[in-house]
This record gives sequence, C-alpha cells and structure tokens, in this order.
Amino acid sequence: MAKVKHEAAWYPLESGETVLDGLLRQGVNVSHSCRAGACQSCLMRAVEGNVPAAAQVGLKDTLRARNYFLACACRLPDGEALEVAGVWELRMPARIVSLTPLSGDVLSVRLETEGALDYRAGQYVTLLRADGLARSYSLASLPRERTLELHVRLIPGGAMSGWLATEAKPGERVEVQGPAGDCFYVPGQPEAPLLLAGTGTGLAPLYGIVRDALEAGHTGPILLFHGAREPGGLYAVDALRELAARHPNLRYRPCVLS
Repeated sequence: MAKVKHEAAWYPLESGETVLDGLLRQGVNVSHSCRAGACQSCLMRAVEGNVPAAAQVGLKDTLRARNYFLACACRLPDGEALEVAGVWELRMPARIVSLTPLSGDVLSVRLETEGALDYRAGQYVTLLRADGLARSYSLASLPRERTLELHVRLIPGGAMSGWLATEAKPGERVEVQGPAGDCFYVPGQPEAPLLLAGTGTGLAPLYGIVRDALEAGHTGPILLFHGAREPGGLYAVDALRELAARHPNLRYRPCVLS
C-alpha cells in the first residue's frame, strides 16, 4: 500500500488510487475541478519521494523541474511514499471588479490581480474561492488590459457559477492560479488564414485570440464561428460585428441549431 503525507499527516492510498482521490476519500480538502489532468487545479509539489512521469504530463518544464505534479494523475506504486506541499507560490491574490450578464446564462467576471499576470490571450486560469473551491476558465481579455475577463456559463446547481451569479459581489477576494494552455495566437505568419470555432463559452478564448491577432497586424483572412442551440445562447454579437466592420479580413458567423 502506498501513502502520501499532506500537511503533517500520512494518508494510505488504495492500490491504483490517485493521490487526489485518496486524499478526498479521507476528508482532505484539496483544490480540484476536472479530475482529468486538463485544468491543473490539483497541482501539488513533491517535497520527498518519486513522482511518476505520468503525473507530470502536460506541465511546463519549469514546473516539472521543481517537482510539481497533477494529483489527479498521480498513482504511486505499492510501497511508495510521497510527501507533498501546496502550490501557494503559484497563486495570485485577486479581487472581483465586476459581474456582468452577457446573456441569459453567461456571466462576464472581471478580476484585478495584485500583480501583473504574464499570460497570452486564449490561455486559461483557475479561479479559487476562499474555501478552496476551484474552477478553470479561459481568458477573454488581452494582456494589455487592466483586468482579467472570464466568461462563466451559469450551470444549474453549479457551485462556482451559482456563487458568482447569486452571492459574490465586487470587491470579493479570490485567488488565480495559472496561466496554462497552448491555445493562443502566435505571430510570424500574418498572411496565414485563421479558422476559429467554438460553442457557448468556448467563445471566450477566441474573443481574446481574434483581437490579439488583429492588434498584432494579422492581415490574412480570419473566420470566426460561434455556435449555440438557440439565438439566446449567443453573446457578444454586437461587439464582434463591430470588430468585423472595422477589419475587412475578419468574418464573424454566429450559428444556431434552431
């Protein structure tokens, strides 16, 4: 049986159980969201012991070198022991600046961080509430802007989206972890065509990318598709139509199923 040490206590892990599942099973409050290694909300740092290579897949070289790993992907061989620490150094204090409905089920959340966040338009961050609840959202803002903008879909019964929609207020203190992700505009081929497509709040990273590309002087054709089940699911329509009117190489196509 493997075991993991977290905040001065040792916890046994069942055979094949991930560090995240083992800690949660035993009542330890660990930040997490997707449980699939994509959002990186469950990042931990190994203080002692060997980290399986599979637990570091997708992480930046700088994080791997400092023994960071994904708890949701970390399965220790029987008999192994791992001592872990949190990732407070990767988190940045922030406050909610505004909460603005973009449609019936999409909320724009603007955050102001205590320091400058080095990110590329289209990447994502993890938003953490004071109690450790964490969810990852793509950035719709540009690095030059004073605040970060997230597009949050309001999910019935959703813990984070429900809190943002009904309880959170401007001035509320939160934390941001990240950025992460490889979905962003890369300069160097200004004449290349760009095809951007997303549904629902999948527009968020594309909204940042298309503006980033245009500000970088991209001259090639850009085709942006945004899909929804019904017209009410579309948002930022006027802003995108205005953007397309100012840039002849941009074609914006809102699409609905019915």
